[in-house]
Amino acid sequence: MIIKALRVLLTLIGAGTGVGVASATITLFPDYLANDIWMRVGWHTILGLLFGIVLFVVSPAIIKAVSRFLKYIENRLTKMPISDLFICVIGLIIGLTIAYLLSRLVSSIPSQLLQLPVNLLSYIAFSYLGISIMYRRRNDFVLPAWFRKKSKESHETHDSLEKTCSPKLLDTSAIIDGRIYDLSKTGFLEGTLIVPSFILDELRHIADHADTMKRNRGRRGLDILKQMQTDSKVPIKVITQDYEELSEVDAKLLRLATEMSCAIITTDYNLNKVASVQKVPVLNVNDLANAIKTVLIPGETLTATIIKEGKEYGQGLAYLSDGTMIVIENGKQYVGMEMPLVVTSVMQTSAGRLIFAKIADAV
Repeated sequence: MIIKALRVLLTLIGAGTGVGVASATITLFPDYLANDIWMRVGWHTILGLLFGIVLFVVSPAIIKAVSRFLKYIENRLTKMPISDLFICVIGLIIGLTIAYLLSRLVSSIPSQLLQLPVNLLSYIAFSYLGISIMYRRRNDFVLPAWFRKKSKESHETHDSLEKTCSPKLLDTSAIIDGRIYDLSKTGFLEGTLIVPSFILDELRHIADHADTMKRNRGRRGLDILKQMQTDSKVPIKVITQDYEELSEVDAKLLRLATEMSCAIITTDYNLNKVASVQKVPVLNVNDLANAIKTVLIPGETLTATIIKEGKEYGQGLAYLSDGTMIVIENGKQYVGMEMPLVVTSVMQTSAGRLIFAKIADAV
């Protein structure tokens, strides 16, 4: 809704600019044309529509660029020492003052509609120049020692917290999975856990699904999130950031993670792969679970019940208490029996750990 309103506003600005340009250029026509009422109306209409259509077409790119720029400015300001921020504010005031003085000259332009974009550009340009020049020359200014010391300590503290306690985005799969709830209570996680509004919307849609299994999964996710807000040792924050131009939740999550420079907590294998391609850090709960499982090495013995036959000829399948699959060579004939096994090899993947073994008596 906001994006649509901004597109309408930019279109109106474009139409107004076109009318202003028409007023300023109508004097270039011969007097008999410039004084013709229908000529004036037609010329103003043509340029107004032309500029309005152009702004309407390019408005999504403008909105996207401006939003990214504002996010970049926000990130820079939060990381900037207080002393540098103070100097930049002085530069902004100087730039705005120069732009204001220049606007007095711009007021001599015959067309008032043309004055608006010129004044707007001058304010933007001189504000940027004021901030940029003052920031580059910041070391030339002598500030009180206590102010610089306080600024430096604040900056170092922020950097330290940012490195050790950076926020993390929660994916729908990680919430429904449930293990993130237990993990959040242990104290191993640091930083704020962020749940975007579009993740909540996806959970709600799953909870309202006609399929009973999906409906139960969605409700489970909402219940887990509510429990985390109550019992978690790390703060849980819901943000309303959304990207209406993107239809897929994963694409929105990756965009948000890129803009916030934070990691995504997920159990989704495909999201993990796409994120790695886009250089977005991912904390996969499955990888963590695999990392803390009991380590088995080739030659180690264990006992397990063979519950069914495997895909390959003669294979049997068993499982450890944590769900790890054991593929047993020539174990088909022992289905339903508890047998001593010897580990022959272990395969580790993001999807889980796979153990290959033989019957101990057959080794």
